[in-house]
Order: sequence, then structure tokens, then C-alpha cells
Amino acid sequence: MKAQFFLLPAAALTIAMPVRAAVYLTVEQAQAELFPGETFTQDFRTLTSAQADAIESASDVNVRGKEVKAWRTSSGGWFILDEVVGKHDFIPIALGIDTKGTVKGVEVLEYREAYGDQVRDADWRAQFAGKTKASTLQLTKDIENISGATLSCRHITDGVKRLLATHALVLAGG
Repeated sequence: MKAQFFLLPAAALTIAMPVRAAVYLTVEQAQAELFPGETFTQDFRTLTSAQADAIESASDVNVRGKEVKAWRTSSGGWFILDEVVGKHDFIPIALGIDTKGTVKGVEVLEYREAYGDQVRDADWRAQFAGKTKASTLQLTKDIENISGATLSCRHITDGVKRLLATHALVLAGG
């Protein structure tokens, strides 16, 4: 009989874990934020194994999936939709790249983790503006970390680095 009393509190603690989930932007809203007034032409690609290997080699970041969700903008830039792993769940992000291969901006579309949503802060995301494929893009070196959101910061930084390599090796050349 005593064993049952110990199981109930443990179950209650598991169920009571706080979860924060927020949807910040739709794809269309993110497109408007990164490329105001522009039109978009969908240009989804499927990476070959050779392309995925080249991206991994250039960025030192694993390519999880071979589908690239990209749109060409009316000014010649690129809008890329992707998701990176947070601590427990995926974080959908959007990256805007101008005609010179420079980051215009990063948007966090949703955040489902219990904490660490500071990656949505404009000042933190602004660190990516102006970065290129040649940028080091290392957390704590040229991208500041946010205490309590280290994994989200690292994975978004790595995701941007991988998408810049994807742009240079696949989209800009293809």
C-alpha cells in the first residue's frame, strides 16, 4: 500500500511540467518581415547525397533532411524555411539572404520549449544580419549565447551556417 503513495507524487510532477508554446509568425508573415513588398516564387529543391555532403563539409553542420524549402524573391534574394532542434523540440526558422549572399535577417516562427524563448528577441537575432558563408558563425565567439537557451542558440547558429552553405552551393549556383 505504501508504494502506491510514492507513485502518485512522481506522476503528478511529470504531468505538471510547464510547457510554453508560441506561434509568432506564419510563413507569409516572415516573408513580409524579411522582404517587405516583394513577391516570392517557390523553388523547393531536393538535395543529392553529393550536395548534402558538400554542405556538411562546408558548414561542419549535419544535414538532417534533403528537402530545401526556398523561395526566390522579386529582388533576387532568397527566403529559406527550415527547422532546427531546440532542447526537446524543433524550432521553425526563416532566413532571408540578399543577392550578395548576405543574411538580411532570421525569424523564429514558433517556439515550443519550456524555456529559452529569448532567441526570439530582435537584438539576439540581429547578430546574424550581415553574415555570409565566409563568416565563422560560432556561438560565444561572434554570436552571443543566452543563458538558459544555450542549445537553442547553438542550433539556430548552426542552422544559419548550414543554410548559408546551402544557398552558396545549391541555390545561388542552381
